[in-house]
Amino acid sequence: MNKSDLLHELNEPWTVPAEAIAFYQEYGYVKLKNVLSAEVLSYYGDLITEQVFRLNTLIKPMEERTTYEKAFLQIMNLWREHDEVKEFVFSKCLAKIATDLMQVRGVRLYHDQALYKEPSGGITPWHADQFYWPLASPNTITAWIPLQATPMHMGPLAFAEKSQLVEIGRDLQISDESEALMAQQLTQFTLHETPFELGEVSYHAGWLFHRAGANASDAPRKVMTMIYMDQDQRIMQPRNEYQEADWRTWLDSRPVGAIPDSALNPVLFSY
Repeated sequence: MNKSDLLHELNEPWTVPAEAIAFYQEYGYVKLKNVLSAEVLSYYGDLITEQVFRLNTLIKPMEERTTYEKAFLQIMNLWREHDEVKEFVFSKCLAKIATDLMQVRGVRLYHDQALYKEPSGGITPWHADQFYWPLASPNTITAWIPLQATPMHMGPLAFAEKSQLVEIGRDLQISDESEALMAQQLTQFTLHETPFELGEVSYHAGWLFHRAGANASDAPRKVMTMIYMDQDQRIMQPRNEYQEADWRTWLDSRPVGAIPDSALNPVLFSY
């Protein structure tokens, strides 16, 4: 597959089945098979991996890390670091899927992040992403894109179905505390935890609780994510120190109440 074919695939509309939209709207997540080809994942995965290891600053031994640090190497806004990675992050195919699942007229990029769980990397505790985001509407969604097939022993993403509908743990960061709280609350949710095939992509709502197991394999679990928001999203007054930091870093300190329409948050798909 040549470069023009790769770009064509990234920007070709992908038809989201009506049942997938209905499932997402009810359960807060959906897994979609055969979204991306092995060729696209290999080409852009290699570029993303190069950038992760170029930009990573977490070099402490695993035994000296916090629970959060053991979970993954986390590198954000790679689209601003490398023009070809930007092609992947700006995929109209992936942004259209996000738009259709949320049933909005278009989406902006909040930011991207690579999440690389190293061999012997620990669990990613239960958490809801939107705890970190000073965004007024729940119309936010994350595309979780494994760059390799991800069997259970590599720590695929797991979802607490319908947990986006209840206000449990919305004041907790990713931590041992969030893991313990959700472990107590899990009896009221159905847990969905299955492997990811190569080319399979999941989307989950900002307030959906999710986690990932440890990586017991001898290879890194390489994942790229894009966080999208409704293009008509509004900035709210930050409610914690993390939202304050996000407001400055990812929203360019745009005014509270405004649409986040700086150069950092481009519209990636719109009808």
